[in-house]
Amino acid sequence: MLNNDRLLVQILLLGLLGASLWVLAPFVSALFWAAVLSFASWPLMRGLTRLLNGRQTAAAGLLTLGWIGLVAVPLVMLGFNLAEHVGEVVALFKGYQVTGLPPAPDWLVQIPLVGQSLLGFWQTIDQQGVAFFATLKPYLGQVGNWLLARSAQIGGGVLELALSLVLVFFFYRDGPRLAQFAHSLLDRLIGERAEHYLELVAGTVQRVVNGVIGTAAAQALLALIGFYIAGVPGALILGILTFVLSLIPMGPPLVWIPATAWLFTQGDYGFAVFLGIWGMFVISGVDNILKPYLISRGGNLPLVVVLLGVFGGILAFGFMGLFLGPTLLALAYSLLSDWVANKAPAPEPTLKQPPEDRLG
Repeated sequence: MLNNDRLLVQILLLGLLGASLWVLAPFVSALFWAAVLSFASWPLMRGLTRLLNGRQTAAAGLLTLGWIGLVAVPLVMLGFNLAEHVGEVVALFKGYQVTGLPPAPDWLVQIPLVGQSLLGFWQTIDQQGVAFFATLKPYLGQVGNWLLARSAQIGGGVLELALSLVLVFFFYRDGPRLAQFAHSLLDRLIGERAEHYLELVAGTVQRVVNGVIGTAAAQALLALIGFYIAGVPGALILGILTFVLSLIPMGPPLVWIPATAWLFTQGDYGFAVFLGIWGMFVISGVDNILKPYLISRGGNLPLVVVLLGVFGGILAFGFMGLFLGPTLLALAYSLLSDWVANKAPAPEPTLKQPPEDRLG
């Protein structure tokens, strides 16, 4: 017979849980990134707390200020620089409409197979500059709308990042209590396997963080090499910006594409083509190879599962899926492995009873 009081309490608890999730829904992404950031840098938090004689709040404040200086300040500087260069690009485009293109570079005609065709195309644009740019106006409007939409998304991401940097302070300060709460909750739900799955989630998230940071460092180094070869000024600053922007989707092109455009405006067409190819196939291309390898390294997941987790997670959840995808597949893979390994034992064969002694 149902206990009506207990059923009512369960319904009220479910309703309270649903209402709480509804309240937190607008902040899920910021909470997620704050949790990942604090988890990835927890060894720093532990060491800084020891250095400050156990003052956990002071250590959390210092680390949060460090993240603001490392992440937020370069993004604000990049936003101001992009705003300045937009005006320069617009003025350059209007100048081409009036005066036409500059003379074609000597190396253009020397390109095998297509050099003469490219030279003829360049001269055609130069001779029919006004008409050509007039035909481009509708497409430029579409490109402008696309850039406006991307700018709105980037602006929303920056605001979300700012909120994450505020929330990470509380994750640092209250981290041990939150970890104990998560352990107690899982222990209540799944019993003795709680420790195993907590270690599984922690290990997967740590490998994903290592993969993201390692890939960002590799992209920054490759970008720095490309900027030095092409002679772009401020190569070191641009390399640091590449590292910061590598932590978000499609971040590195926000650095090497403006640098390539700047080389074109200076007349360094050869280095501009080199940097464009280097950026597309080397700087941005390494992300699709190195990141899955680093995430799968040291874990018990096959590489194909990691690849599906990374790319499928991004398609399903956005950039959060970079962490959620591999973690969810790791949990599912571990659960299925446990289920297969702990299969029920085969029933013991029954012994035949000897026939009754009819004479007995």
